[in-house]
Amino acid sequence: MESANIDHVTSEKNQTQPKWQGQACADLAGPKADQIWPFVEDFFGLKRWFPTLTACTGVEGVLGQPGCIRYCAGFNNAPFDRAIGQAKTSTLYWAKEKLLSIDAVAKTLSYTIIDSNIRFNSYVATGRVVPKEEGCCIMWRYEVEPVNGWKHEDLDQWFESALQVMARSMEKALLGQAH
Repeated sequence: MESANIDHVTSEKNQTQPKWQGQACADLAGPKADQIWPFVEDFFGLKRWFPTLTACTGVEGVLGQPGCIRYCAGFNNAPFDRAIGQAKTSTLYWAKEKLLSIDAVAKTLSYTIIDSNIRFNSYVATGRVVPKEEGCCIMWRYEVEPVNGWKHEDLDQWFESALQVMARSMEKALLGQAH
């Protein structure tokens, strides 16, 4: 997996506070983009790919249509725990996320957090499944206002590790379908 920090972009709300941006990419050697995309586009199905999530359900709108909203919740999320000064907590972290756009041809979607207890402001993420000669790459980019008590590096590391977990879970699901 490779990742890159992207230069800070100035927040439109506050010209003195730069936004954090980051990107992660998980390469899959076997699965094709057309096989992985259905997993990514299932906006209400995120729980299938992340073992720390206890819930991911649609709470508003039609699955796959811009404007639909999902509720995701889970425990034991290291950067969130570090941000509040504990090694491991029993805190339930949750977010309501709104699908902003989805394009099945380009295999891309964007969403934003509209409410949460993780203190993300102006958070927008874009996921993309990119075809490669031998498999595909799942790319995730994010932008968020700096989070008080956090380090940008911690968020980058969380994205890198979460994307790897997601990619390997999807790869495993495809192998299970083949047998």
